[in-house]
Amino acid sequence: MSFAAEWLALREPYDGRARNADVLAAVSATFAGQTAINVVDLGCGTGSTLRAVSRHLPPRQTWRLVDNNLSLLARAADSAAPPGAHVTTTPMDIARDVEAALDGPVDLVTVSALLDLASAEWLERFVVEVAARRLPLYAALSYDGRAELAPAHALDERMIAAVNRHQRRDKGFGPALGPAAAAEAVHRLAVVQYEVTQGASDWVFGPQDTAIQNEVLAGWATAARELGEPLDDVTAWLTSRRDLVAAGRATMRVGHVDLFARPTAMR
Repeated sequence: MSFAAEWLALREPYDGRARNADVLAAVSATFAGQTAINVVDLGCGTGSTLRAVSRHLPPRQTWRLVDNNLSLLARAADSAAPPGAHVTTTPMDIARDVEAALDGPVDLVTVSALLDLASAEWLERFVVEVAARRLPLYAALSYDGRAELAPAHALDERMIAAVNRHQRRDKGFGPALGPAAAAEAVHRLAVVQYEVTQGASDWVFGPQDTAIQNEVLAGWATAARELGEPLDDVTAWLTSRRDLVAAGRATMRVGHVDLFARPTAMR
């Protein structure tokens, strides 16, 4: 599955603020004794993980950015690399070829806003491959199904429930784990004897964050309609919520989880 560059640009500053500081500290501590690191970023989009994480890593960095969207890869290649970093891009369908995506020198695997799109089968393949290579994994911004909207509306609960059901549809990897993805990943990583540091990385939107609130609400309304919620109800809900956004009265919290997993004995 791929996303529009405009949406990725809109969400990136909120992603940056949401990333869990304790999880990032665990990443940094793991590589603190190294002067160089090789990172592969799967489903890289326009390179937001590189921009967010590079300052927490050793000074000499080699990043391989992997995505199946050539347009996004081109934007990622044009991103300003941090001093001391070498960045290459690889067009690849990670739903099909995740094993090949991990070939070559790799010290750290990163993904962002990806695990909740994945199927249970794909996640199992991914964890097995990561564990076989004894690779640490930083997986950020997995949606976990929590959402709080204020002021409340009578239809909020129904619409959010529809969104969470929609999240389990096929997103390009088979039936998606959706809100269960982070917990399932922690379980599977524990089975292969990985230590996991995890923490909340919620989006928090204030009254001033009108553009992203409207974009999220529109996406949720579309999901609710696709799940069969009545048009009149969805329209009434979306109109009411947009009116609150326009009036500067709306706030949102959307739940996400970050995790960093490392083998109990680093290679």
